[in-house]
Amino acid sequence: MGLAVSDPLGIIAKPLRTLDRQNIPDLFFELQNIVKEQDINNIVVGLPLTLKGKYSEQTNVVQKFIDQLKQVVNIPVVPIDERLSSMAAKRSLKELGIKTGHEKGRIDETAAAIILQEYLDSQS
Repeated sequence: MGLAVSDPLGIIAKPLRTLDRQNIPDLFFELQNIVKEQDINNIVVGLPLTLKGKYSEQTNVVQKFIDQLKQVVNIPVVPIDERLSSMAAKRSLKELGIKTGHEKGRIDETAAAIILQEYLDSQS
């Protein structure tokens, strides 16, 4: 799972790191720590809609994760459409000359930054 944060003014998103999403309790613990360390006010979660903008099985899994996360953190959790964010991340990294063949973590972090930037732009 890729993570990104914004600058203190909430203008620019930047990749932070990736977390392993296999162990949900550990993931929630790590997210709680990051929220405290980074003084985060909102969490934006990419919602994997189909290309037609419809819910899928994966969307339902992520929605369940969002519902659980809301119980763990005491800040708003905002779902946002993540369609094509990984493709945009790969394209951005390629333009920077970064090979993405074995860099799923870097792709996920960059996609998270793209999703967060879309959210930040929609708030201004």
